[in-house]
Amino acid sequence: MIIDNLILKGIKSLNNNKIPNSKLDAELLLSSVIKKDRLFSALNGRTEINKKNISKYLKLVKRRKKKEPIAYILKKKEFWKSSFFVNDNVLIPRPDTEVILEDIKDRFRYRSKLNILDIGTGSGCILLSILKEFANFKGTGIDRSQKAINVAKYNSISLYNRERVKFIHSNIDNYKFGNYDVIVSNPPYIKSYMIKYLSEDIKRYEPRIALDGGITGLDIIKKIIKKAKKILKLGGYLYLEIAEDQAKDVKKILQLSNFRIVKILDDYGNNTRCIISTNLK
Repeated sequence: MIIDNLILKGIKSLNNNKIPNSKLDAELLLSSVIKKDRLFSALNGRTEINKKNISKYLKLVKRRKKKEPIAYILKKKEFWKSSFFVNDNVLIPRPDTEVILEDIKDRFRYRSKLNILDIGTGSGCILLSILKEFANFKGTGIDRSQKAINVAKYNSISLYNRERVKFIHSNIDNYKFGNYDVIVSNPPYIKSYMIKYLSEDIKRYEPRIALDGGITGLDIIKKIIKKAKKILKLGGYLYLEIAEDQAKDVKKILQLSNFRIVKILDDYGNNTRCIISTNLK
């Protein structure tokens, strides 16, 4: 079967299961099998694909038909300026989180050194992207999942940041180290009862531990703020990713904990995505 026909077969199969972006997904899956980019497929549509690769491709399409995220199938996800290894032990990086990187890049562009803590680091995408932008910054990422820490360590090696970064298996309550200039976190913030209403690809495949923020969605956020008071320098910055309907509640918790609200960031869809605050005392 030639490339054009195989891709069309993949698109049709994905469309029958109402998979969004079926054309893109079908092309990406074939690219991963034949180890060529999408441009190659576009320019060489009459090229024959051998039976072994056809079988591999159709197996991947079958996985995608079951709503398994394309990032988990390909085991990679682009974030900021790098490609990160991901699997179902970590949350898939989202473009909306990049607004945190944009602010940090601008806010600290004249700082020669910063010590950063990433709480709930997952794949390590936020922390490693910051360190790639700033050659003299260093950081630590913690996560309560050892499997997530293993993914972050793998990414640190592939992105050549391992000399300036540490990844530690620890939950928030047990972590007692450091005196940080900046703390960043994309914590679990979805209300427990809302998990069942998420799209199939999220609720069936992404780790619940990275999604479930408890009854109010604020359980982990409260713990982060409490811990930040102890390990964030006076005047240090706390970046918290939140759900769009949590801004009022999170602002109140921060202010009661003697943090000053610096800025609220909207994501690319103009939804509230992050609260930046600074430690007053």
